[in-house]
Amino acid sequence: MTSFLVLLLAYGLSQFFRAFLAVISGDLTRDLGLDPGQLGSLQAAWLIAFALAQFPVGYALDRIGPRRTLAGFLLVAVAGTVILGLARGYGAALFSMALIGIGCAPILMSGFYLAARLYSPRHFATMSSFLIGFGSIGDPLSGAPLAYFLTAYGWRQTVFGLAGIVALTALLTALLLRDPPPVAPAGGRHASLLGGILQIVSKRSLWLILPFAFVSYGTTIATRGLWIAPYLQKVHGFDLAATSWAAMAMGGFMACGALLVLPLYARIGSKATVMLCAVFSASAFLALSLWGQDSARLSIGLFLVVGLFGVTYAVVMAHARAFMSAAEIGRGVTFMNFISMGGAGVMQWLSGRLVNALDAQGYDARTVFGWLFLFFGAALGSTLAAYARSRAEPKPVPAK
Repeated sequence: MTSFLVLLLAYGLSQFFRAFLAVISGDLTRDLGLDPGQLGSLQAAWLIAFALAQFPVGYALDRIGPRRTLAGFLLVAVAGTVILGLARGYGAALFSMALIGIGCAPILMSGFYLAARLYSPRHFATMSSFLIGFGSIGDPLSGAPLAYFLTAYGWRQTVFGLAGIVALTALLTALLLRDPPPVAPAGGRHASLLGGILQIVSKRSLWLILPFAFVSYGTTIATRGLWIAPYLQKVHGFDLAATSWAAMAMGGFMACGALLVLPLYARIGSKATVMLCAVFSASAFLALSLWGQDSARLSIGLFLVVGLFGVTYAVVMAHARAFMSAAEIGRGVTFMNFISMGGAGVMQWLSGRLVNALDAQGYDARTVFGWLFLFFGAALGSTLAAYARSRAEPKPVPAK
């Protein structure tokens, strides 16, 4: 239980950092002179660095366990947070967000690793969803509560305070997190970093799952972490307070959604759960594209639908986990996380480029965001079509 509480604290921070730019974007744009494309690149830097770090994270989890892996990486996040507080331009902010992304990279994977090692594949999604659901409190904290501290203390002082919280979390991890017993690798030796990656990539059963994993989380986090605030402010005239409350509500629905998928998962299985939720999310994006600009209430309602049904991350991971052996868990779950977070980074970058290109063509905000949400809905729908053809579970091993 102590390890689970430490992981909840750490994951809450990770959720906070991947969403807080939506509220702090105005301060960064003003003080650092950022345009929408650069703002999108900051979030993309966090996600891409987070994704690339999954390879050494998976190797470290299998070799030295989650305690030392997580505590060491969190110190990188401390450095990144301090640099962000000191940043005077785009380059320093970009570098700082990449460091924070690297530092947060092992957090959820450490929890997944422990859940996969200590529980059966059937219970893996349950424990992982509990971690995501309760740890996702960090997302709504990056809404109205963050806006309060920004107003009261300024964004730089607030960021320095966050650095202290991350440092405390690193200390608690080193002191309180417990590693599971080691697993002897097949053949008596661990695969190399590259060999372990190739071992996972070669699993044909994952190939139709990967495109959906690449896109699905990215559309949700790009909306919550980056575009909900500019959309509500430019299209519907919201101020910072109203925007932060809407962002916090979407974050709260994301946390609830991570828990509400569990009854569905228990009743109909991982693949059917993912497909059902994805249909709702894609439909909400298409509705935002067509009718969101006509009503602020409708827009917020559709954002809440995306939040509620857009976080099937743990169930997708459970689907993939079923095709991995015990010795592959560290590399396997971190590879899937690389795909999801790398895809989220690419979606952030592409969305920033799309918004910039449409702005440069002189389109108004209503049209720009209409195309943005159409892009998200189409990407989600097309990869869902591939996912629908994936195998629901491993083939049974014939009795000898």
